[in-house]
Amino acid sequence: MELPDTTKVFDIKGKVALITGATGGFGTIACKTMAAAGAKVMVTGRSEDKLKILADDLKSSGVEAAYSVGSPENYEDVKKVVSDTVAAFGGINILITAAGVNIFGNIAEQSIDDWETIMKANYNGTYLYCKEVGKVMIEQGHGGKVINVSSARGNLGMAGYTAYSSSKAAVNLLTKSLGCEWGPHKINVNALAPTVFRTALTQWMFDDKEFYKNFLRRIPLGRLGEPDDFVGILLMLSSSASDFMTGAIIDIDGGYAAG
Repeated sequence: MELPDTTKVFDIKGKVALITGATGGFGTIACKTMAAAGAKVMVTGRSEDKLKILADDLKSSGVEAAYSVGSPENYEDVKKVVSDTVAAFGGINILITAAGVNIFGNIAEQSIDDWETIMKANYNGTYLYCKEVGKVMIEQGHGGKVINVSSARGNLGMAGYTAYSSSKAAVNLLTKSLGCEWGPHKINVNALAPTVFRTALTQWMFDDKEFYKNFLRRIPLGRLGEPDDFVGILLMLSSSASDFMTGAIIDIDGGYAAG
């Protein structure tokens, strides 16, 4: 009996990963996962100070890393970051779009500025990075992996989250459409749809016992997400393990969307 070579299926050593929103909660997890697996990492976001610290930390661990400052919704910035990545590492194999924001508000009272801020950061930024990195991957001619960060709210409505949910639903359809469009180029485009997981911004949800208890009524696995919950799925989607997956929206939510 010939057995599959499981030592290579998750191998991304030497691959180049560009991670947007790299200093945020999900972005940091993505950076650490790519670095631990031996990828070369380009981190980007708005804060040069934070990016420099992150890149230096990665390099101190023996990782080939660099940073490039840019706003994800500014097309000229996006083009510069992509160009910087190619200049630093010779190409791009993996894109993880982790940049995003939310501003709670009922739509009748929410300002147009807040709506546009959410849509530009969550959808426009994802679209622009996919557009520019896609050009690079197509020209390289050997495929690539795109992992967009969506949300459970991309499929489920919630009062006060109309703008956020709409932006993530748009990310879902962008992911599906690009999965179809880029299939012939062997570029896999998938998205993760998490519920709440522990970050500096969500720690209050874990600390507020009443909120936590009520939230868990919707989570079959009986807890909210931890950073380590994303390591395996990120590695799978960035490696040859996902070569026959594209256009998928993957729930990472403890069963929240199943009930």
